[in-house]
Amino acid sequence: MIRNYFKVALRNLVKNKTYGLLNILGLALSLTCGILIAMTVQFHLSFDNFHKDSDRIYRFVTEQHRDRIFYSASVPPPLGKAFIHDYTSAEDMCRVVDPGPVLLTMKSGSDIKKIKEESGVVFADPSYLKMFSFQLLQGNAQTLDEPNTAIISSSIAQKYFGDKDPINQVLYYDNKQAVRITGVIQDLPRNTDLKGKIILSWPTVKVYNDWFLKDDSWGGIASGLNSYVRLKPNANVAAIEKDLQLYVKRYRPTNKNVHHYLLQPLADVHFNAHYDGVMEKKNLWILSLIGVFLLITACMNFINLATAQALNRSKEVGIRKALGSFRGQLFWQFIAETGVITITATLLAIILSYFTLPFFGSMFNAEIPFHLFNNPLLPSIILLMVVVVTFLAGAYPGLILSGFKPVEALKGKLSFQQLGGFNTRRSLIVVQFSISLVLIIAMLVITRQMQYAKEFNMGFDKEAIVMVPVGTEEQDISRMTLRRELEAIPGVQNASICYSSPSSNSNWTTTITFDNRQEPEAFHASIKGIDENYLSTFGLKLVAGKNVFPADSVREFIVNETMVHKLGLASPEEALGKLVSISSGAFVATITGVVADFHDGSLHDDIGAVAMAIYPDQYEYYAVKLDTRRMLTTLPAIEKVWNAMYPEKMYSFQFLDDRIAEFYTTEETMLKIIRMFSLLAIFIACLGLYGLVSFMVVQKRKEIGIRKLLGGTIPGILWLFGKEFGRLILISFLFAAPLGWWLMSNWLNDFRYHVELGPGVFGVAIIVTIIIAALTVGMQSIRAAMVNPAKSLKSE
Repeated sequence: MIRNYFKVALRNLVKNKTYGLLNILGLALSLTCGILIAMTVQFHLSFDNFHKDSDRIYRFVTEQHRDRIFYSASVPPPLGKAFIHDYTSAEDMCRVVDPGPVLLTMKSGSDIKKIKEESGVVFADPSYLKMFSFQLLQGNAQTLDEPNTAIISSSIAQKYFGDKDPINQVLYYDNKQAVRITGVIQDLPRNTDLKGKIILSWPTVKVYNDWFLKDDSWGGIASGLNSYVRLKPNANVAAIEKDLQLYVKRYRPTNKNVHHYLLQPLADVHFNAHYDGVMEKKNLWILSLIGVFLLITACMNFINLATAQALNRSKEVGIRKALGSFRGQLFWQFIAETGVITITATLLAIILSYFTLPFFGSMFNAEIPFHLFNNPLLPSIILLMVVVVTFLAGAYPGLILSGFKPVEALKGKLSFQQLGGFNTRRSLIVVQFSISLVLIIAMLVITRQMQYAKEFNMGFDKEAIVMVPVGTEEQDISRMTLRRELEAIPGVQNASICYSSPSSNSNWTTTITFDNRQEPEAFHASIKGIDENYLSTFGLKLVAGKNVFPADSVREFIVNETMVHKLGLASPEEALGKLVSISSGAFVATITGVVADFHDGSLHDDIGAVAMAIYPDQYEYYAVKLDTRRMLTTLPAIEKVWNAMYPEKMYSFQFLDDRIAEFYTTEETMLKIIRMFSLLAIFIACLGLYGLVSFMVVQKRKEIGIRKLLGGTIPGILWLFGKEFGRLILISFLFAAPLGWWLMSNWLNDFRYHVELGPGVFGVAIIVTIIIAALTVGMQSIRAAMVNPAKSLKSE
């Protein structure tokens, strides 16, 4: 019997090729999205859960309570070591320092090979490989407590040394320190946030910054440092965090900062945006809901197409019933047809997923593996989707078609209600287009916000400015020499040496004390090292006082208007001549100028307090302002001058507007995804619309013939179809608009500065949808209107 069901199902699909292809295409596209989303969600949820005892591994993090709460994924360097010494609730601790991009050099006689590693080079405690489950292939993991040693991954070993044995080979860190390779680990899995491909021993961190090695380095927090701890089984996390609050008073008794040291579970590291998590769980929920909505849309599309074919199948049903078939047998026959379509669509979806997964993963800057059958969860999800879609999409048409009365079916005299009814199909179309409209509204709002961020006046000049790394730790004189050479290049309008651009992810924030007040201010200030060219290079405007004079140390401060307001001063002029002490008296200087406010971060946040001073020890970049008309010749000239000054280094640069765009990487990713899924949802909805208009054409063919005989025009006949679908889209809009407004209002609340959610977005959304629907309906409607009346009325 079952075999017969599928045999008949295949014959019917071959007979009705258009119907079958439309259903298979709609289901395949939605199932492909479902599989891609399931793989993506499963991939992100698997991050770092493969480590032994991962549920007992935590990262020390900091909450800094000032005028608002600042979150840091780091703690003072000695905290982990002190915790192990002071308490017995931990089994192990390790610190990991990420220095950022690093130049590594290999020397063989006079042959020198330079490689710049943008990421993956870290300094780590000896317990690093003991705490985390990275497999050692060669060498000795214990050497991480020896100076000037390193353990590398197998791919790095192949990249640097080819087929040579990497053990005891030598690399030079930043052209300063020879480092001996003492071990090789298996390549890191893709689902880890621990990116150590080249793990330098902990004592070697002194080459980068010996501050990390000092037991008294409690006075600051470096974002590049992560400290992890593995607790003993059944350790009380809440009690440990309570004990950690004593550390500020114990090790920083004179400090007035309100710091809370906390334990962040390893499972939370990948998702918590407060502590630099790269994928918030709410985004995974959004993805999952989009996948569910697309599947629902495809099922509705199937129902519309199936019931639209009801009249064509009515005589078949009548004959089967006349020959003794029961309703249950007919129901399972139609379920079998749905199953054949769903299975075919699923196989096609798996193939499409395999080829599109690299592109889909690239949206998240991740290489998501196609492990469809390595993990029992994904095949189970796909099987569940097949079963649910088969019964969800096949049950209603099966009940409708199997319920025909034989005599009426054979005579072809079936009512609209017997064929599934317009109201059911209308409801399905409304739901489909409501989902599509919500996605379109989301796409338009995110696009407008991204454009707004791109064109927003940040309070400084960001166009045609390139940021070039300083590239040396030599005396200030060499940096000033290169700056003058850069300024002499035709096409260079200005050049400055600085710590960072006015708006940057890299900031040194600290406490300040103003005008010899007894207590530090209740807010943090961002300290920026600048030179005397900084204001003119970035177009910052003085509103009071004067620019800094050339110097070799911190002697004068320029502050922004926000700093003046937070200090409680009535005007910028009141700040001039006053003393400012930063970092508990590490630097004391006079305010000599106040600049107009500029955005020192992204549009997510308010403008913060900023203090700028000449501080050569903090210089990290040359900011070079270019003449856009001569850019093609100027950029190579800058590289030539830089290489002449630092032949042992590797040159690189980045445009400032590209650096600022990195603030909105997550939003750009969501925009790409929603844009893609919006198009798919509209396409699938249009397939459903095609099914409904096909049904209407069949039902109204005699009415159309009579209208034409009585003088009806083609535009008038087209209006028969247009008003029906226009009404459905307007109803969809009434449902979608409030939901879209609520969702996007909440999304925009994450931005301190954002576009207004006005009627224009909703107007564009409805117009776009109407145009797409009109094109879908138009082809079938015109074909129906052009039919010869004699042909449509001949049965009468």
